[in-house]
Amino acid sequence: MAADKTETCYQECCVQNFQFYLEHSGEHQAMLQCVNSVLPAEFKRIGEGKSSLDFLGVGSGGGEMDVHMLTLLQSTFPGVPVTSDIVEGSVELTDNFRALVEKTPNLKTVPFGWHIMPSEDYVKQAKAKGDMKKFDFIHMIQMIYYVDDMAATIQFYHGLLKKNGRLMIIVEAGKGGWDTLWKTFKNDLCTHTITEYRSSGEVKACLDKLGLKYDEHRIHNEFDISQCFDQKSKLGHDLLNFMTAKDDFYTGFTPETQKAILDLFKNKCSTQKDGKTMFNGTLDAILVHA
Repeated sequence: MAADKTETCYQECCVQNFQFYLEHSGEHQAMLQCVNSVLPAEFKRIGEGKSSLDFLGVGSGGGEMDVHMLTLLQSTFPGVPVTSDIVEGSVELTDNFRALVEKTPNLKTVPFGWHIMPSEDYVKQAKAKGDMKKFDFIHMIQMIYYVDDMAATIQFYHGLLKKNGRLMIIVEAGKGGWDTLWKTFKNDLCTHTITEYRSSGEVKACLDKLGLKYDEHRIHNEFDISQCFDQKSKLGHDLLNFMTAKDDFYTGFTPETQKAILDLFKNKCSTQKDGKTMFNGTLDAILVHA
């Protein structure tokens, strides 16, 4: 969830930190389970009677989720042409995505439009052109934390949906481990990368205010943070750095704040299982109707 909000988002060591987190947390696997159970029926509904389908990924990272979803879309409508536009601020992650596409034979027929820029810049460019491309399916996975104006961003992308289209927003669950951590220590954490933390609670409140209809699907996930409590553990140190969006947890906070965060991790954000401290990394997938 945490990332460095620079002009091009994930770069160099930040990409490595992000990949380390994904491998340790199992977050993508949890998302894929949800995608596999929810999207086939949604895609059938979205694409019924259409002669072509247009897909937009916003903040797609290295493309693992997009490649899977595009493959699922193709298998739902074999023979129907599909286009894909990708908005991603990181050059390095976009290169990873392109390499993944090259290794995926079924995507050879899909024309990709690569927009290597933050979401805000894509919005400005699209509005400046005037003639905005519309899409059948748009996803925003783990990126709503990094936009300045959540309501305006959602409103813009929702406005790009074609008939029966869906906008899928995946975000940390309200009252989950991340939500508890970032709201309890808002003054310490919301200082650079994320200035206003948002969970599914804020997203749903925004959608309700905008009068948009949506369905919600819970993505259960937990991961082992036991080594975070061992100051000599490199894995634990790396996890703490990522989860608090700091270069170095032990120099980025006072000893008192370090202790308070670790106490919160153990007592409010996690459960104890088989001698391990399992962090509640539950997410929500919100499917917004056109």
